[in-house]
Formats: sequence, structure tokens, C-alpha cells
Amino acid sequence: MNKFLKGTMILMAAGLITKLLGFINRIVIARVIGAEGVGLFMMSSPTLFLVITITQLGLPVAISKAVAEAEARGERQKTKKILAVSLAVTGILSLILTPTLMLISPFLSETLFTDRRTLYPLMAITPIVPIVAVSSVIRGYFQGKQNMKPAAIAQVLEQVVRIALIAFLAKKFLPMGIEYAAAAAMGASVIGELASFIYLFLMFKAKKKFRVRKRFFQSITDGKKTLGELMNVALPTTGGRLIGSVTWFLEPIVVSHSLLLAGIAAGVATKQYGLLTGYALPLLSLPSFFTHSLSTSLVPEISEANANRNQLMVEYRFQQSLRFVLMAGCLSTVILYVFAEPLMKWFYGTSDGYEFIQFLAPFFLFTYFQGPFSAILQALNLAGAAMINSLIGSVLKILVIFVFASQPAFGINGVALGMAAGTVLVTLLHFATVLKKIQFTVYIGMYAKFILVTLLSGISGIFYLRYVFDYYPTLLFLTIGIVLVSCIYLIFIFAFKLLTKGDLIRLPFFNRILK
Repeated sequence: MNKFLKGTMILMAAGLITKLLGFINRIVIARVIGAEGVGLFMMSSPTLFLVITITQLGLPVAISKAVAEAEARGERQKTKKILAVSLAVTGILSLILTPTLMLISPFLSETLFTDRRTLYPLMAITPIVPIVAVSSVIRGYFQGKQNMKPAAIAQVLEQVVRIALIAFLAKKFLPMGIEYAAAAAMGASVIGELASFIYLFLMFKAKKKFRVRKRFFQSITDGKKTLGELMNVALPTTGGRLIGSVTWFLEPIVVSHSLLLAGIAAGVATKQYGLLTGYALPLLSLPSFFTHSLSTSLVPEISEANANRNQLMVEYRFQQSLRFVLMAGCLSTVILYVFAEPLMKWFYGTSDGYEFIQFLAPFFLFTYFQGPFSAILQALNLAGAAMINSLIGSVLKILVIFVFASQPAFGINGVALGMAAGTVLVTLLHFATVLKKIQFTVYIGMYAKFILVTLLSGISGIFYLRYVFDYYPTLLFLTIGIVLVSCIYLIFIFAFKLLTKGDLIRLPFFNRILK
């Protein structure tokens, strides 16, 4: 099995475990501190990710691409320069931005978020910035080497440590107020990220075949050309991610002020935002572990194929990615749409907010495509185009949120509408940009079959919900229903030859069974 499929499978397995652990983490937070506490947590998180995006400067993707190309040419000394320059840049930025975030947190909480209780979660999360800055460089190095195991294990370790601490810390601080409990949950995230960094650092120290510290500053001084090459990819990539991070940062600000205009009090607005972003969105984004794993493997794979001018391999990987995303995404959409209400009830102890899942589930199919599309654009040196696409989608998202969420008739539903509109537009723009760069055959029949399979599986799920689950609303029958719909979906997938024995035999587990 080639490196691409092997790397994707490793990341997919780790991504699934990480997503499940992360989801458990969200369930624990929701049950301990409630929707309003989750709202404080989610209103604070975008600020952190904005600072991290600025700190990383898009270097993880650039490092992955540059290391893959250097390895293909056998330039080990170039790899050392890449790491030295990257560590210097991210280290300096994190030292500047960490105290800056601490200083501006009071202004953010009192003025922009309209809920001063967000101050405590903001202050608690700031130590994570320098940790993530350095660990992201090491992740980029391993991904460039197409060695996905260290990053995969680090992801799992981070979540295990976080879950082990989060319930204990949140409960310990809850009597002081939900803002302190939300800050404690943030603190658990910092410790989890620290554990992940320590593991990555030890693995890097064991695996590297050169001494980074030897002539480190000379490598930085001699690495001006390397810095320029990295920035050619990193800056446009940062632009795209920065747009997403800025949008996410502005989102709770626009939401809180829009809901205030709609006549909704700050505390109620925080709770509603918590239901949407802390309850519904984690469920909707749970399947994205697959597309994230695929995206991470695609960058070095397509970069190498593009460097070797192998356009057939570029298209092949693109087609392969689309089919895998459709297969996983359509099933996820069916399950989330049909079983939205019971899933919310069993996971969070309340069905409040299940309408958000049903509304957004079909649109989240577009979200699953964004990761692979963005990875392909970066690998083809089209990160700038991806940035422009993200900017257009983000502007539309914020505008729709402001226009509709400020209307009493829409309220928080206007926020969900803005999320859906931005998602669809960015995905379509990414797809159109890819089509301009590579030769690509659109198999309309394949897409029609996927739509048909999705509809048939959805109908079977609705019948089960009405005629079985309504009479036996237990966790056992919910599980049976999800398994049944999944089996029906897979039967149709094989019947329409959207997945074949030849596809399965490429995977290590099925290879041993089917041969």
C-alpha cells in the first residue's frame, strides 16, 4: 500500500479517536457547566485560534510541502534550514502575542463580547499559544516526511489528558461561578496541548538525523532564501486561515450585538450561542476527522506529484478524495438529519437546539469538501486563490448573520443561516478554482447515484424513527437505528458500485481478509 493511503488511514484512525474523545470532552463540559457555560467557552475560543493562526503564520502547511520536496531531492541540509527558520519565526511571534492577548482580554470581554464573564476563559487559555507554535512546526516536519504516526498519537494523547482533567477541574471551580468553570475547562486544554507537545518533541529528537541546535543561528542567517520559499506558501495560506480565524473571532461579537438588537438579553444570547456552537456544531463536525486526515495526506502527496509534473496522479488523487468524502459525508448527513433530536437528548441530556442540526446537516456536506479542496489548492501553489475564496465566503457569512440575526423573527436562526451560506459559497469557489488548474472529468452519474443512495437511506431512517423508535425511545434502539441505516447505506453503495472490492483491497485490514 502506498504512503498516501497508509498515511491517510493512520490519520483517519487517530482522527476518529481524537474526534470521539473531543466530542466526549464537549459532552462533559456541556453536562457540567450547561449551555450558558458552553456559550462562554465558545465565545472565548475564537480569540485563541486567531492568535494561534497569526503565530503559526501558515508555516505547518509550508513546512510539510517544503520538507516533502526537499526529501524528494535528498536535500537533508535544506530540511534543517526549514526547521530553524520556522522555529525562529513562530517563537518570536508567540513571545509577542501571548502577553498582548493577556493585556487586551479585559477590553475584549467587556466591550466586544458584551459579556464580561468571558474574561476568565480568555486569560486561562493564553499559555497555550507558545506551546502550539512550536509543536505545529514539528507536526509539519513529520507530515512532510509522510510519517503520520507521531502527529496522530499526539492528537490522541492531547484529548486523553484533556478529558482526564476537564471534569475534575470544571466541577472544582463551578461553585465559584460558571465563568470560573469555563476557565477551568480552558486550563485543561492547555495541559492537554502541553502533553502532546512533550510527546512530539521527544519523537522528533529520536527520529531526526541531524542536530538542529548545531549552528542553529547560522542556519537562520543562511536561510533567507528558505524563508522566502516558505513565505510564498505560508503567507497566502495564513491569509486563508486568517480570514477564517478573523471571521470566527468576529462571529460571537456580531452575534452578541445582533441578538441584542433583536431584543435578546446578553445572558440568553450566550446560552443560545452555546446551544448552536457548543452542542450542535460538535455533532455536525464529528465526521470531519475523515476529511482532515485526507487533507493532511494530500498536501505532500500532490506536492510531490506536481513537482514531478505527474498530472495524471494529481487528478487521480483528486478524484479519489472526492469519492471518499462523498461516501463518508453523505452517510453522516443522513444520520445527523434523521436522528438529530434523539442524539442531542442522549448526548447532552436535552433536545434543545436539535433544529440547528437538521437545518445545517445538508450544508455541512459542503464543509467536508473544503479541507481536501484547500489542501489541493495549497499543493498546487494556489493558496492565494483559496484565501480570496475564503474572504468572499466569510464576508457573506458575517453579512447574513448581521442582517438576519438582528431581526426578532430570525434571532439565532439567522446565525445558522449565515454559517450555511458562507460554507456553500467557499466550497463552490474552491471547486471552481481547482477546475481551472487541472484537467478533471466530472462523473455526473456518480454524483446522481450518491444523491439517490442518500435519499433512500434517509427515507429508511425516517420510517424507523416513526414506526420503531417512537415506541421504544431508548439508547439501544437509537443505536440499532443508526447501525441499520448505515448498513442500508452500504448495501446501496455496493449495489450501485460506488465502492468495490478493488477499493477495499487497497486498505490493510480488508487486504488481509479479502485476499
